[in-house]
Amino acid sequence: MSIHRIVIEPNSKNANYWKDIWAYKGLFYFLAWRDVLVRYKQTVLGILWSVLRPLITIVVFTVVFNKLGHFPSEGAIPYAILVCAGMLPWQFFSNAFSESANSLTGNASLLTKVYFPRLIIPASSIIVSLIDFLISFCILIGLFMYYQYMPGWRIALLPFFLLLATVTAMGSGLLIAALNVKYRDFRYIIPFIVQFGLYISPVGFSSSVVFGGVSTPTGLKYLYALNPMVAVIDGFRWAIIRGGPPLFLPGFILSAGMSLFLLFYGLRYFRKTERSYADII
Repeated sequence: MSIHRIVIEPNSKNANYWKDIWAYKGLFYFLAWRDVLVRYKQTVLGILWSVLRPLITIVVFTVVFNKLGHFPSEGAIPYAILVCAGMLPWQFFSNAFSESANSLTGNASLLTKVYFPRLIIPASSIIVSLIDFLISFCILIGLFMYYQYMPGWRIALLPFFLLLATVTAMGSGLLIAALNVKYRDFRYIIPFIVQFGLYISPVGFSSSVVFGGVSTPTGLKYLYALNPMVAVIDGFRWAIIRGGPPLFLPGFILSAGMSLFLLFYGLRYFRKTERSYADII
């Protein structure tokens, strides 16, 4: 009698791997919907938290940077709209990055029971952050109405910069998620990355302070542009602010290139270490 041994493991061929992801799209929808329900389960205010959190931050940043720090706005645009245009993409990135970075360890029981493309877990965790962003976008619409401000045609390009923010969150989230499985110290590093990133990203100030500053060294400008969120936030503001200053193209290209590099390297490292997740976790 011949004995057959069946081994189920992740397929190493990229073509078949992406076919597997499509085959498990039902699991993707289920995990995404589960995360949405869990986010607001047993909360008093429910989805209003998606509005209150960024709104309070916008008020604080407006008071600190504009009223106390006397940071200038861009053109005649109200400073609150300037901050909101930076806060919304940052809030989306920070939430999506944190959720995806912790997604594998948060679904440890699922990883050890059955095989499926592990990429589905961090990818589905970003959906709830996208829904939060769409809800929070009401703040920007409300500010448009309050200040009677009408953006130009460039606002139609916002989905492109939202995609760039998603690429940035996905790439960095995949990398940290893979590292978090093997080195649990990263669960303490993730909040630090988010907090530090907020300070070095142009959320409460305009990048024209750096790129447009005559006294700013060229090397510092390009070092600043290595932050991938610079391209995302500057792109949002460029699309929203009518008649505002043009994008600093060298810095924008460098920053957007860092986003693409993060996605490529994060995906590559994730796929390289994917086989060991069930054993380590």
